[in-house]
Amino acid sequence: MTTADSRQFEFPPELLFAICAHIYSACLQPTEPSLDPPIHQDYGIPTALPSSLPAGSWPEPLVRRTLANLCLVNRAWYEAAKPWLWTKIEVRLPRSWLSLVEEIAWEYDEETVDVVMGDTIKAAAKAAAQATSAAPNDEELRLEERILETFSGPDLSISPELLSPVVSRDPSPRRLRPKSKSPARWKLMRSISDAIQNVLEQRDPGVYVPIPHDPRPGRFIRHLDFNHFRTIGMRRSIEEGVNSRFVTGDRVQAVLKEMPNLTAFGATEYMDGALTLPVLNELFLRGAPSRGRGRPPRGRGLVCDAHDGEDEDRERRRECRDLEAVDLTGCVSAVFVNALTEFVHTHLLPHDAAETSVVDSDDPGGRRSSGVRFVEEPLIFPGLQRLGLRGVKSIMPRILAPFLSAFPSLTHLDLSGTRVTPDILYALGQSPTVRLLSLALARCIRLTSASIKSLLVDSPVTSQLKELNLYGDMTFTSPLLESDLREILTLAPCFQSGNLVYLDISSAPLTRDLLNICRPQPKLRSLGLSHIPGIELKAITEFLKTKAQNVEILTLIGTSPELDCGLRPVTANNDGAPRGSPRQSSVALHSHLIRPCCTPPFSFSLTSSSSVPAEPPTRLRVIELSNVLLGGLGAGAGSWKIVKSKGGRGWYVDTASGWVAHLGTGRGSVLRRDLEPGHPLRIEMEKLSSANGNVSSGVGWHARKMEVLHGHGMLGREDGLYGAVSFAYQG
Repeated sequence: MTTADSRQFEFPPELLFAICAHIYSACLQPTEPSLDPPIHQDYGIPTALPSSLPAGSWPEPLVRRTLANLCLVNRAWYEAAKPWLWTKIEVRLPRSWLSLVEEIAWEYDEETVDVVMGDTIKAAAKAAAQATSAAPNDEELRLEERILETFSGPDLSISPELLSPVVSRDPSPRRLRPKSKSPARWKLMRSISDAIQNVLEQRDPGVYVPIPHDPRPGRFIRHLDFNHFRTIGMRRSIEEGVNSRFVTGDRVQAVLKEMPNLTAFGATEYMDGALTLPVLNELFLRGAPSRGRGRPPRGRGLVCDAHDGEDEDRERRRECRDLEAVDLTGCVSAVFVNALTEFVHTHLLPHDAAETSVVDSDDPGGRRSSGVRFVEEPLIFPGLQRLGLRGVKSIMPRILAPFLSAFPSLTHLDLSGTRVTPDILYALGQSPTVRLLSLALARCIRLTSASIKSLLVDSPVTSQLKELNLYGDMTFTSPLLESDLREILTLAPCFQSGNLVYLDISSAPLTRDLLNICRPQPKLRSLGLSHIPGIELKAITEFLKTKAQNVEILTLIGTSPELDCGLRPVTANNDGAPRGSPRQSSVALHSHLIRPCCTPPFSFSLTSSSSVPAEPPTRLRVIELSNVLLGGLGAGAGSWKIVKSKGGRGWYVDTASGWVAHLGTGRGSVLRRDLEPGHPLRIEMEKLSSANGNVSSGVGWHARKMEVLHGHGMLGREDGLYGAVSFAYQG
């Protein structure tokens, strides 16, 4: 192909960037996700509808492979696809993490600040001189000199009159004096770019100069998580695991310094030893917190002994974006606990009186000197919207309370398995700005029934809730009392609005009367009613048919006398009579729940043979049951099959039901209950059933962990360690 032919295929960089942006967005989950595990096979064009087949988005590996192939086309496609290829980073293997650190972090010993600044300024001056002057060599020297003056300036100890003319001076011996010995590379490049633009704007307004090239991709990363990170199976000794760790605090800090646009960060118990105080500072103090806590007002500089390094870090963090989502699921190491404790004491708790005021010892009245008193404003994090603290059980309430109160813009909050107390809930309910959409308080042993009722009934914080998780089991039962549960079901704004899509009140004192007085929930899709042994199965069936027809997933582990298997607990009458057999429980399950809820009403007509068949009264298609009852169900009945997770949970699934989208029909996505045996969705569901638990950690229904990094809440799909917590673990 000739040069003339190749030029006709050149496109504007903005168009190439937009194309790559659409490719990246193809792997994002739709706003209304499907409740089924994702199907990675290609069964048609993805749709944003809540459809299981075809999937609502392209598989992420396919999108990454597409972007990687575009980087190999030419330089223009490489520049357009590279930012989207680096937008989301998931650390999986130790060696890949070390490669990531080497690619993103700046090694000051190998590449000094002076060398980077000198080479970058020289290259930028050369490009500008070639674009603005017919004599580029002389013009390059002048531009380089003026840019250097912007950074360092002449030595004021020498009179300017004694200096030689600008053109005759050689700029190379001049030593640059940056403020920091170890600045962030993106900050340095931005400073150089601003200096070049200012110099050229003064000389030739309107002249465009390309931004200096920075090969480090840290500025493109917006999502970083360690959900898939493992060191198990590497045959490392205990000494190597302690003294030669892969993910260290210094490495994480060095990486975070080079990510000014980071908005989502996820940690796990496999790397929580790297969450040191400098790492927490890099995470939470970026953006608005650093802008709001600058130096003291004028005239008070003597009181605040701020170090130069802290000021430089604060200036760098001011230009970073606010963090929007943090997931700290299972982080319980002593390093993390001590770091968070010190972080709260340093930035969130009020200082002692001795630190905020000085008493004049010469004053006999003990009056305070008003000239040296300075009290800082409370530190808040207005940008953070989603916070996951599930299983962070080592944080004491005195640290957890001020930490949570510093987030005034929360919409998703997961406190399951923590030491949250009633006082913390009361303080959360008094927030004038927090409006939660998703709340998880599962297995919080210190909460009281009155505190939960007060938060849900009396506080506007939970008035817009769409997802509520109050899960409890036989080990940690729900603290709710029947009287308080009655007020919640009838008076809570989230129940009155009917906007709940996820609800779990397992182990709560639920009765038939409470189900009768509960308001209809037409949008409810996933319902948890496990560990409620006293409620009858017919009462649950009646509630689904009359008030929650759109429920698709129902959990009934240890619920209802008809589903009892094994031996009854010893009562006051010592009647440890055996419960019903698994066979009797399976018959009751089909006759009292599945058949009334999932079978269309019988209809018969002698005149019309093409009438549309009636729909079943509900959309129920997945039921979570105990392992004993699942064992009694055997191979299932008809299209109902058993699907087991990678852990201890299991579900009874109608493999012939699912959301199917038919593009071009105008009906969008519909729930079908009559999928033929050769339908791809039914085949995929039967594969999960035949796997007998040998599935990925993301297979399951009715998650018990909130997805916070992307904002999908309790209906989000996760795999890796987060998926195991969501779908595999019984508790």
